[in-house]
Amino acid sequence: MPYPIRRPATFRKTPRRARFTQPAATAPLPGAVINAILRFHDIEEDVGGGRTLMRLSKARIDEAEVSAELGEGAARAEGVGILWNEREGEIVRVLEGASLRLAA
Repeated sequence: MPYPIRRPATFRKTPRRARFTQPAATAPLPGAVINAILRFHDIEEDVGGGRTLMRLSKARIDEAEVSAELGEGAARAEGVGILWNEREGEIVRVLEGASLRLAA
């Protein structure tokens, strides 16, 4: 009769399931914010390849016409940028927060 295999006390036959925490979900960006950036942007940065990063400055957001267009999205608008393709005339990507800093 074979002897049973001795395992250390820390070894388990079944692995523990990893506990992943979900990142805090943010609400989708309102379309009014994207529209306002396209219409009223005052900061343009050429990122190469025929692409431009469009943003709104804090001073521009505080203007009456722009803040009326933004509505409740005014608080988030300062941290949003739109990567625009000049050749195709279309939005490549909408960047918000940390991804915006990486693109610039």
